[in-house]
Amino acid sequence: MADLLPEHPDFLWHNPDPKPSYDAVVVGGGGHGLATAYYLAKNHGITNVAVLERGWLAGGNMARNTTIIRSNYLWDESAAMYEHSLKLWEGLPEELEYDFLFSQRGVMNLAHTLGDVRESVRRVNANKLNGIDAEWIDPQQVKELCPIINIQDDLRYPVMGATYQPRAGIAKHDHVAWAFARRCDEMGVDIIQNCEVTGFVKDGDRVVGVETSRGRISTGKVGLCAAGHSSVLAELAGFRLPIQSHPLQALVSELHEEVHPTVVMSNHVHVYVSQAHKGELVMGAGVDAYNGYGQRGAFHVIEEQMAAAVELFPVFARAHVLRTWGGIVDITLDASPIVSKTPVDQMYVNCGWGTGGFKGTPGAGWSFAHTIATDEPHALNEPFCLERFETGVLIDEHGAAAVAH
Repeated sequence: MADLLPEHPDFLWHNPDPKPSYDAVVVGGGGHGLATAYYLAKNHGITNVAVLERGWLAGGNMARNTTIIRSNYLWDESAAMYEHSLKLWEGLPEELEYDFLFSQRGVMNLAHTLGDVRESVRRVNANKLNGIDAEWIDPQQVKELCPIINIQDDLRYPVMGATYQPRAGIAKHDHVAWAFARRCDEMGVDIIQNCEVTGFVKDGDRVVGVETSRGRISTGKVGLCAAGHSSVLAELAGFRLPIQSHPLQALVSELHEEVHPTVVMSNHVHVYVSQAHKGELVMGAGVDAYNGYGQRGAFHVIEEQMAAAVELFPVFARAHVLRTWGGIVDITLDASPIVSKTPVDQMYVNCGWGTGGFKGTPGAGWSFAHTIATDEPHALNEPFCLERFETGVLIDEHGAAAVAH
């Protein structure tokens, strides 16, 4: 598997010093920030843009996620956003001229109880109405797609079937960031690393600049793409966001020959597993229960995650954990993102993606760039406005996003 990794040059983008002013500033140099800058340049011709990253490019959640891509969400609004994103994923390797190892190997979400079955079949039917490739498969079909899974009926949580999306899959996360960064750089976008935003400059209710660790930058528009730290930035700007930040853990095993051909998730036992291109098993679980900004988590979460994985995949009992890590997920009350204008004129926010941020990367960038460029929401992100938490028009995706995937 290792020989499948593409070669790339030592430097894909420049590291300029910040200019005194830009037409737009995007705060956050992860996948969403880079995709936003890319589509600002590509779709709207706005190239005098700075992407400000307080650390190194894509060193936050973009480097810490488990790379699952799918679109089989329950509600129309979510399905539209994620399906648009998946269609963009399918064309991006050619469009960006970069092989970031997008592998449409399919994603299964297991059902272990009659309640799981009813909810899963409901979601499959909703997906089909929205034109999404979703199927309900029985335990034997689950076994055919993933031979190493245990479907015996004497388990704590026997496999009673699964939803399956054949077009779903994984991609190599750091290569995705590099692909977007290279294209942004070629189109004139400045990618500025080690540049922390410490405040905002306002003229009345309008943002006119950002204060950074590398000096003040004047700008006409600011887009916040800082995931778990979005609430911190919002408070600097003078408003609050209805999100909570939690640590989310994942791990990889040592390298193995190919044993796991697809992606398997289980909400009920709270684990999800894929095998990366190099051969390591990539596993994740649910968020830690407490709020925090730590990039590591509690040991008992890893222990429970491994117990669940070994029950579903007995062969994994022979694997060794190579490393564990944590990311910071920003979660809204309805488990759906916020891609919206804010109370500050010409400031916009893209956050609250919880555990679904990576799969939504191109769709979020596409719609958020439209919102920044036109000062009006795109049809895709209009339902994901801040005002929904006042009106009560929520998009409750707890069922489709109940495990960290």
